[in-house]
This record gives sequence, structure tokens and C-alpha cells, in this order.
Amino acid sequence: MADDPVPGAGGDGLELPCGETVDPHEIDLGMREYNCPCGDVHAVVTDVHPPSRFFPESLVTVLQETIDTDDGFEEFGTPHLMGVVLEEFPEAVAIHDASDDGAVGYTLLWMTDFDARRLHEIVVELVVELMEHAISHAENDDAVTEFESQMLEFDVGEFVDQYRRQREFESEHDQPL
Repeated sequence: MADDPVPGAGGDGLELPCGETVDPHEIDLGMREYNCPCGDVHAVVTDVHPPSRFFPESLVTVLQETIDTDDGFEEFGTPHLMGVVLEEFPEAVAIHDASDDGAVGYTLLWMTDFDARRLHEIVVELVVELMEHAISHAENDDAVTEFESQMLEFDVGEFVDQYRRQREFESEHDQPL
């Protein structure tokens, strides 16, 4: 049998980056972190989690209007954000395809070596990098200069702290901003 190309993508359980295995049926839709027997806390993301988990709706709208996708998803969303994370940190992300399992309520599950807050920071950092790359191709030097100036003042950690406070991530019933 061939090895799975994605860490944790095969078998009955999901092998986490730490080496522990979790039953995907233990993961519910409101879960954002998993307290692992290894002693670490792993971030939990499913495809049904909206991208507003990481960014305000206004930015999500801009990303969805700006980024064309050529995959099976209707618009840019959480699977694309997690794809960027997976590309950057392939050994730190385990992914489970539950498309044939109607008992879980999601199609894709990602669990990371990072806790939810650190994953949030990573997602923001990677999207800022994508935005910097995109703006670098702009023909408007003033727009490039303005963006670079704003990014010098942007504090990822502070953004994440404020956003998580506003979204009340302690409750599974947080609301988009």
C-alpha cells in the first residue's frame, strides 16, 4: 500500500503531527482546540468554519472578490486558508477527508501542531504575505508605498488578540464581525 502524501490523511483515525491518533468522530463542529494525550493543545479547523474565524467579514469579502479559485469550492474560504498553512508547514498539519462520512458534519478536518491562537497568527501572517506579493505587482507606486507603510504599523499579535476578544472565542457561538 502506498504512503499517503499528506500527513495523517489515511486510516480509521487521524494521526496528529505529535504522533497521537484521534478518532475524527470525536471532533465536533464547535471545537477549535483538542487537548491531546501528548500534553499539547492542537488547533482544530473544519471546512464548515467560515474564514471570518480569522478575519473580519469585510476582509473576507475582499479576498473572495479578489481571489479566483479553480477547484471544487465556489469561492475562496477556509479550505484555501488551510491549504496555504499546509503548504508552508506540511509536517505540522494533519488533514482528514470525511467526504464519505455523513456522521461528522464536515467534509475536511485539519488539526495542527499549533494551538488555535498560534494558528490564527500564522493564517494572518500568510495572508499578509499574499497581499504584499499581490500589491507588489500593482502599477501604482503610491498604492504600494501606502500598503508597505501600513504593514510597518500592523502588529499581527495585537490584531489576533483584539479580534479574538471581539469574536469571544471562549464560546462556540461567536458571531462574525
